[in-house]
Amino acid sequence: MGTFSNSITTAHQKFAEKQHMFFVSTAPLGADGHINLSPKGLDCFRFLSSATVGYMDLISSGNETSAHILENGRITFMFCSFEGAPNILRLYGTGTTVLPGTDLWNDYAPQFTIYPSTRQLIIAEISLVQTSCGWGVPLFEYQGERDVHFKWAEKLGPDGLVEYVDENNLVSLDGLPTSLSLSK
Repeated sequence: MGTFSNSITTAHQKFAEKQHMFFVSTAPLGADGHINLSPKGLDCFRFLSSATVGYMDLISSGNETSAHILENGRITFMFCSFEGAPNILRLYGTGTTVLPGTDLWNDYAPQFTIYPSTRQLIIAEISLVQTSCGWGVPLFEYQGERDVHFKWAEKLGPDGLVEYVDENNLVSLDGLPTSLSLSK
């Protein structure tokens, strides 16, 4: 079952910071809605306090996380070790989508690497932390980050990125509005 804590410890933070990848999961309230689980790479995750975390989110094919957070706030992060000793870390909390041009953006953005294709920051207050064995997680060797997103974003350019967001990131798969749709 694992070990539970109400706050993020230094050991939790050190473990997560060694991982090259993490997962974000959110879900709508409706039973017929789709659960979203997204892998994230880059150096985009930050521990902001013993109860607050965040990540820099790039423009991508959908924006389920923002829609689900807007609807109900629930969010879970998972880190697992693919190298070394097996371990899994889950952070359960309530998220907020922070958009460029807002006061919260000005507060949080300096703590992240912001790219031309950054669409938002996801900030979460963590209420429960769980560690578990991770014995079933296979070993993988890290080879590096992909550059496909950045080449795609550069090819689209600023106007193309805005058009892409308008076409693909304003409504979730289940028809829920995202925070970006409210800012339009």
